[in-house]
Amino acid sequence: MRISKPHLRSTSIQCYLCLLLNSHFLTEAGIHIFILGCISASLPKTEANWNDVMSDLKAIKDLVQSVHLDATLYTESDAHPSCKVTAMKCFLLEFHVICQETNDEGIRQMINNLIFLVKNSLPSDGNITESGCKECEELEEKNVKEFLGSFTHIVQMFINTPSQ
Repeated sequence: MRISKPHLRSTSIQCYLCLLLNSHFLTEAGIHIFILGCISASLPKTEANWNDVMSDLKAIKDLVQSVHLDATLYTESDAHPSCKVTAMKCFLLEFHVICQETNDEGIRQMINNLIFLVKNSLPSDGNITESGCKECEELEEKNVKEFLGSFTHIVQMFINTPSQ
């Protein structure tokens, strides 16, 4: 199984391109291109990361179907858009539970990659506390299939949110 690391791939391509341009264009324009390329390599790429999260989620769904995973997980099935960051934090905690409860190394690797992508895709205000949202332990416990379906809905809320 190949685990995608898009956050590394896109940055390294931009750096190589900058170095290539800089070596061929040792002019003022070449230096400007180099500087702009380096700046763009460090900018967050949230839109692409959410699509990568969806791709990993599909792979996890496929893997979970082939493995018996009898877990009930706190699941936010009807999150208000103003509580989506809080809901996402609960989902991430429950993904850690799946990692602990499964013996399948492939699922663990995919989930760890998904967690990494989600954390890097959350908006910079991801550390704030949203008011009026349910705590994780207040959520209904559901099976893995329902949990993954609800997670898909939350990710779609992030994808459909206009950039600020």
